[in-house]
Amino acid sequence: MRFMMILKATRNSEAGVMPSAELHTAMGNYNQALVNAGVLLDAAGLQASSKGVRVDFRGGKRIVTDGPFAETKELIAGFWMIQVKSREEAVEWARRCPEPMPGEDAQIELRQVFEAADFCNAPAEVLEQEQRLRQQAGRK
Repeated sequence: MRFMMILKATRNSEAGVMPSAELHTAMGNYNQALVNAGVLLDAAGLQASSKGVRVDFRGGKRIVTDGPFAETKELIAGFWMIQVKSREEAVEWARRCPEPMPGEDAQIELRQVFEAADFCNAPAEVLEQEQRLRQQAGRK
């Protein structure tokens, strides 16, 4: 099962404060442990919302809004995509993460990713298309 580990933004991450060399090293070691365990699918830090854009869908219209966005606690500073055997294993990996925002309260949210099999009502051709798209995307 796949989980996204979502690192929530903080005041400093939104202000563009870059991690220290020590934190870069600690995160590099943590990411290497994820790779060594064979669970890491992807990971990245995200730039501040001031460099972001939102597209809202309202009543058939698309409304584009440039960042920054006000509610820091609702923003994402980075993520890991992992594939593990259980929810408990995902939680254990999140607990092993180095303190991601030293000097600030931080939070990693874990969200399980839907798999094609979760959509039992989906037509077979839709499930086959999803599988083809994943295979094609994996080749890039």
